[in-house]
Amino acid sequence: MKGSEIIMGTDPRRSILMRLKRIEGQVRGVQRMIEAEEECNEILNQIAAIKSAVNQVGILVFENHAKDCIYKSMHDEENPEQSFNEIVGMMSRFIK
Repeated sequence: MKGSEIIMGTDPRRSILMRLKRIEGQVRGVQRMIEAEEECNEILNQIAAIKSAVNQVGILVFENHAKDCIYKSMHDEENPEQSFNEIVGMMSRFIK
């Protein structure tokens, strides 16, 4: 069993996948709204909701990845700094 399986388990992964499927449905809804020439403000509201949902998924994935790296660094006495640097790099890419 990998460290990520210990930390992430199946429930967070299932939650992330469910959120992504919901986002997929929202995106398809926006496509239909554009095809139906609905009001721009309604479309923009849906896009804002999609952006927020994607950010939440990113946070969940990042949190689980960070926990995995921390777990590895606690058990890797040879190079714990590498795991720390990986977390910092991932955070930097995520917040841009």
